[in-house]
Amino acid sequence: MLKKENKTEVIVVGAGPAGVACAITLARAGREVVLIERGLFAGSKNVFGGAIYTQATKEIFPNFETEAPLERRNIEHNYLILGEKDSTNISYRKDDNSSYSVIRGKFDRWAAEEAKKAGVYLVEETVVRDLIKEKGKVVGVRTELEEFYADIVVLADGVNSLLAKQIGLRSEIETKDVALSVKEVLTLDKDIINQRFRVNDEEGSIVEIFGGPMLGMLGLGFMYTNKDSVTIGLGVTLNELAENNYRPFELLEQLKQHPSIAPLIKDAVLKEYSAHLIPEGGYKKVPKLCDDGVLVVGDAAMLVNNLHWEGTNLAMISGKLAAETVIIALEKEDYSKKTLSKYEKKLQNSFVLKDMKTYRELFDVMHSRKKAFLSYYLTKINSFFEMFTSSDGTPKKDNYWKFIKSIFTDRKIYELFKDVWAVIRLLWSILL
Repeated sequence: MLKKENKTEVIVVGAGPAGVACAITLARAGREVVLIERGLFAGSKNVFGGAIYTQATKEIFPNFETEAPLERRNIEHNYLILGEKDSTNISYRKDDNSSYSVIRGKFDRWAAEEAKKAGVYLVEETVVRDLIKEKGKVVGVRTELEEFYADIVVLADGVNSLLAKQIGLRSEIETKDVALSVKEVLTLDKDIINQRFRVNDEEGSIVEIFGGPMLGMLGLGFMYTNKDSVTIGLGVTLNELAENNYRPFELLEQLKQHPSIAPLIKDAVLKEYSAHLIPEGGYKKVPKLCDDGVLVVGDAAMLVNNLHWEGTNLAMISGKLAAETVIIALEKEDYSKKTLSKYEKKLQNSFVLKDMKTYRELFDVMHSRKKAFLSYYLTKINSFFEMFTSSDGTPKKDNYWKFIKSIFTDRKIYELFKDVWAVIRLLWSILL
C-alpha cells in the first residue's frame, strides 16, 4: 500500500476510538491511510470505565451491535452520594439500547480489525518520536525505526499528546486540568452480578459515585457491569493528589470498603488494574486543532464532556469529522491550515463542541467552590434523608426546621451567597 520512500496520503497516530474512526472513514472513501499504534495491539494501552454510546458508534460501525464484542446493554444509571457510612442513591432506569459496556482491550482490537478490512494499513508496536516538518508544514512522522511521509498527519495520541506540544498546538497541561483515573476489573459470577445490580442477562448498570474518600475533592468514582466482571474506579485531578499527598490506589481501596460498595463486589477476584490520564479542562482548554498538514482529534484535543461522562463518542465523531476534512483537502491537493480549519468548523457545528461550550464555566465554578459542592452539600443531602427517614419521637415539623436552620448555622451567610452566585453563573452559561 505504501508508496515509494514510505509515502502515503494520510498517517494517523494512535489507534484509539478517535484514530480508528478517522482511519476507517478515510479508507472507506478510497484513501490511503497508515494507522500507527504504540501498543502491542490496539486497545492494549487504553483504559476505560467503560460505556460506548450507540448513536455515535453507529456512525462509524453501523452493525456494531451484532458484530462487536459488547458486554451488557445499560438499562440503569445510578448517582450514588457517599457519606462516611451512609449513602443516597438516585436511580434512573430505561430499557433501551442507548449505551453498552465494553472492555476496551477487546473492543479497540475489534475496531482496528474492522479498519484493516476497510483497507487501513495498521502498524503496531511502533512509537512515533517526532513529527517531520518541511517549510513549516507537517509532512510525516519519525519512529524509532524509520520515517513515514504523508500529505496529512492526524494526531490521536492521547491526552498528553507530546506530538501536538512539539509543534506548538498546545502547551503543557496544568495539573488541575487532568485527572489520574485508576480502575480495577473484578471477576464475578454473572448470576451474582444480575442479583446484586437488579438486572437480567445482557442488561447492565452504571453507577457514578460522589463523595466517600473523594469528599471535597475534584474527583468522582464509577462502576460498570460487564458479562462476568465489574469495573470499579475513580479519577482525581493531579493537583488534588499532589496537594493532599493522596495515592489514587489507596483512595480506590477506601471506596471499595464503603458499606454501600463492599456488598456489590464481595468475593470478586481482581482481574486487571490500570491507570490513565483523563482530560478535565473542558471547553476553555481545547487546544489549537490544526495547522499546515496536521489535525488533532480525541483526547489529544481535550474533547471530553466530564459532566456527562462522555469521551469515546466525542472521540469517534471528532475522528470522523477530521477524516471528512482530510478528504476535502486531498481532493483539492491543499493541505494548508486554511483548508484544514474546516475541521474545527465541523466540530463547532456538531454536538461535540456545542455541548462542551454549554459547560464552559463548569470547571471554573467547581475549582472555586469544590469544598461547598463536593463536600458540604453532598453531606447535607445524606443528612436530609437521614432526618426524613427517621422516627425518633420528635415532631416532623421540628426536624424540618432544625435541618433548615442548620444550613445557616453550619455555613456562613456570605459563603451561602457565594454558592448561590456560583450556581446562577453556571446556569446562566448553560441556558444562554
